[in-house]
Parts: sequence; structure tokens; C-alpha cells
Amino acid sequence: MTPEQIAQLPYRQNVGVMLINTVGNAFVGQRLDSDISSPAWQMPQGGIDKGESPRDAALRELEEETGVLPSLVTVEAETKGWIPYDLPHDLVPKIWKGRFKGQEQKWFLLRFHGKDEQVNIQTQHPEFSHWQWLHPQDVLAQIVPFKRHVYEQVIQEFQGHL
Repeated sequence: MTPEQIAQLPYRQNVGVMLINTVGNAFVGQRLDSDISSPAWQMPQGGIDKGESPRDAALRELEEETGVLPSLVTVEAETKGWIPYDLPHDLVPKIWKGRFKGQEQKWFLLRFHGKDEQVNIQTQHPEFSHWQWLHPQDVLAQIVPFKRHVYEQVIQEFQGHL
């Protein structure tokens, strides 16, 4: 695909979840599909099903990716708007069948009230090989570069809740 063709593509709507534990650290998972030489860590995220609200999608994605039940979290905040990011051009034809240039995400800050043992990344369709809690500022160093500006904006918007 040419850069001009990619520029004409829409964004895929998506939700992201910043799950914070009781001491203020954020959940990050290492993607199963990342290259071992350059691991890709991220917070839970995923698509919005037809007829689903972004908030409901965030709670569903959290459970699907981490095993954390909605009853174990409190929704504390959401981003004011949608935060877009573009995929690197070489990835566009490989992801979502080349139909989107990237994603625009609505992010939710969820406070985790459970125990670490209640996090289970061995879900029906696992996305992560490992997970850890990181200070929000330390998350930025672990994220793939093309998503870093999204994470910076999310952390900035949620700063008063962290």
C-alpha cells in the first residue's frame, strides 16, 4: 500500500484500560505475538462490539485479557475524547486486513480491588505471555514507539487519579 492509500483509510475504534492497583502501579502485559528480541508491552485494549458502549467494551476486554472480573474494579475516569495513533506503514496491510490506518481509542482508568492471584492471563484467547505492575511513568519506556504518545496522553489525563 502506498502512503497515500494508507492516509485515506479510517481509524478503527477501540478501547484501552489503565488498570491501577492499590499502590498506584499500572498493569502491563507482554504481547504473545511480539518478537523476543524486542518485547512489546501494553495495557489491555481491544475492539468495540456492535451495539456495545465503550465502557462495557473496556470491562469485557479487561476480563478477556487478564481474567479480572468487573466486580473487582471501579471505573474512576475516562479520557475526554478519542486518542488516535497510526500504525507503521509496513504493518497496515498485515493488521485488520489492511482496512484501517490505525486506531482511535477511548481509555478508561480502572482501580483494581483484588489480589494478584485474581489476575489470570491464561485466558481463552491469551494475548500476553507475562505481566507486571509498573509505576505509570515506567510504563512509557516499555511501550512500542508508535503508541508512546497515546500512553503519554493517557497518563497525563489520568494524573489526578494516580
